[in-house]
Amino acid sequence: MARIVMKFGGTSMAGTERIRTVAKLVAREVAQGNEVAVVVSAMAGETDRLVGFCREANPRYDPAEYDVVVASGEQVTSGLLALTLQSLGVPARSWLGWQLPIRTEEAHSRARIIDIDTGALLAAMTKGEVAVIPGFQGMMDDGRISTLGRGGSDTSAVAIAAAVGADRCDIYTDVDGVYTTDPRIVARAQKLDYVTYEEMLELASVGAKVLQTRSVGLAMKTGVRIQVLSSFVEGDEAPKQGTMIVSDEEIEELQMERQLITGIAHDKNEAKIIVTRVPDKPGAVASIFGPLAAAGINVDMIIQNVGRDKGETDVTFTVPSADLLRSIDLLEGAKDKIGFNRILSDDKVAKISVVGVGMKSHAGVASTMFRALADRGINIQAISTSEIKVSVLIDQDEIELAVRVLHTAYGLDAA
Repeated sequence: MARIVMKFGGTSMAGTERIRTVAKLVAREVAQGNEVAVVVSAMAGETDRLVGFCREANPRYDPAEYDVVVASGEQVTSGLLALTLQSLGVPARSWLGWQLPIRTEEAHSRARIIDIDTGALLAAMTKGEVAVIPGFQGMMDDGRISTLGRGGSDTSAVAIAAAVGADRCDIYTDVDGVYTTDPRIVARAQKLDYVTYEEMLELASVGAKVLQTRSVGLAMKTGVRIQVLSSFVEGDEAPKQGTMIVSDEEIEELQMERQLITGIAHDKNEAKIIVTRVPDKPGAVASIFGPLAAAGINVDMIIQNVGRDKGETDVTFTVPSADLLRSIDLLEGAKDKIGFNRILSDDKVAKISVVGVGMKSHAGVASTMFRALADRGINIQAISTSEIKVSVLIDQDEIELAVRVLHTAYGLDAA
């Protein structure tokens, strides 16, 4: 017997028929004697609809009331799933975030979980009752509902799994695991049996949409084993195993020798900014990134060019494309302090990354990437690296070609 937390995303909960399929997957785990808690997202598109209502009601909405509205989507699906499980003869009860409670810090719409009271939850699970919990929500010290930010249901599931000491956290999506790259681009992409927390963090941060970065970081911190599976199958076709996200130590026990590269990820949500003729002196770069940091804009790739004869330099960096115009406005507002000449921008760029823990012990990964792209005439505009990742910025129109080229170059194509 195992203790399992199952999490189902918005596409899995999109309507009563999909919820019935989910209920059958949960019932299968219960029939095997497992103790089960389920975390659910709102129906696909529902949170966007609720956010729209808030903006229509008051463009300068109160964040506390915003949380009340947007948290209702998960409340609906948790109740519906509990009702559906009961119709199948499975004891089930929904538990809202404030009923456990899931305690969070004082920060509406972007709260972080502090702790989870598991006494009543564990008692219910031990006696065979399935606990159905809405993801994305919790309760602050003043008793008000709080939400964790978009994509927060994955984080809710991992946090609950850690709190109840679950053997694993199964996250069901519309894909059956983590692949070496997007199978819609590369038909010969392979499903991976195991990925390390570190690799999954890097893949999620550079464009892989399977898991939310924050949830992977929490799993790594708490040691929760995550399995990624598809909910779009049922009956005898129901998945036996997806991709397990585990520690380096567990993978080393399971696989004597691993591939150099685990996967190729890409992200079209990038925009490039070049700030020209910045004074080449201490503090100049800080004056560029200070206003962006204060506004909560994440900066990724950064390049400072060689200084000019006049003591000037150009600084190039990337931001999420949705933040491009806001970034330019902030920089223009600080022009006198920064002392630059002008700003150039380009939102027709994309980032492609190769990720793998094998980079720690093997040389030549970057050169293989650069050579493969050069051979196909793909120009590199910027580069960034970490211990297990190399990312480059290229023209957006060349991203799919680049993914296929690199997937082949690193020997990831299925036989």
